[in-house]
Amino acid sequence: MSERVNVSVLLLIGDVAEVTTPERDSSDPERVPVERITKDTGLARGELAGADLVAVVGENGELERFELP
Repeated sequence: MSERVNVSVLLLIGDVAEVTTPERDSSDPERVPVERITKDTGLARGELAGADLVAVVGENGELERFELP
């Protein structure tokens, strides 16, 4: 069963977004391809930094999908 968690996009470095989750703070953020987040949410790249989103976490603990809150 999947779980939904609140996440925040800290910043973008090239084609990678650094994302904080309840389990990973700004000292060790998740790194996610920008293209994946823009495709899932419909947000433009320029709107991602600072965005608060919801992530679907799969059974393996990986962030599988991103949604607007």
